[in-house]
Amino acid sequence: MPAKPGQRKEQILQTLAEMLQSPEPEKITTAALAARLDLSEAALYRHFASKAQMFEGLIEFIESTLFGLINKILAEEERGVVQLDAILTLCLGFAAKNPGMSRVLIGDALVHENERLQARINQLVDRIEATLRQCLRVAATQGEIQGDSDANAVANLMIAFILGRWHQFAKSGFKRAPLDHFDAQKRFLLSALRPYPVTVGVNTLAQGR
Repeated sequence: MPAKPGQRKEQILQTLAEMLQSPEPEKITTAALAARLDLSEAALYRHFASKAQMFEGLIEFIESTLFGLINKILAEEERGVVQLDAILTLCLGFAAKNPGMSRVLIGDALVHENERLQARINQLVDRIEATLRQCLRVAATQGEIQGDSDANAVANLMIAFILGRWHQFAKSGFKRAPLDHFDAQKRFLLSALRPYPVTVGVNTLAQGR
């Protein structure tokens, strides 16, 4: 039975994501994608007007997944330090579970593609950074980090850490897992934010959730 249009589009995006998971990345062409699906290139273009539109489909999946879970964290967790912990873990864990998507997140898969794709990824990263900044401010009002911490600087440091782990994962052929050593790194990353003297609950910074 032929696949329905919606199912076929999903199949095309899944196959594109699988091709991005190759440890030895190569430029993905519509001809190679069509061959993997046992379709003609013309059949691909009946579902997507261009390859850029296919990558937009992957970016939409990343956005909906990450921000759907981030919004859930913000709704369910009141403590800013717990929100930070959960969001950092989410961002690294998402890449670990979706290796091909890490190549999209660092822009590696978007080289030579339409520049609007990289612009959209930049906006996604900016949104994550803005959310981290919000969590830092919440944590400061709750007395769990130093009140004079520069939320802008710290949020930028955290997003740089996330981007670095994504980049290392993708460029290692997916051998250096994003969550390797994360507990120790998280303690180091957050320890400078602890208020002195230590107040009740601040051990969350060292222990995680």
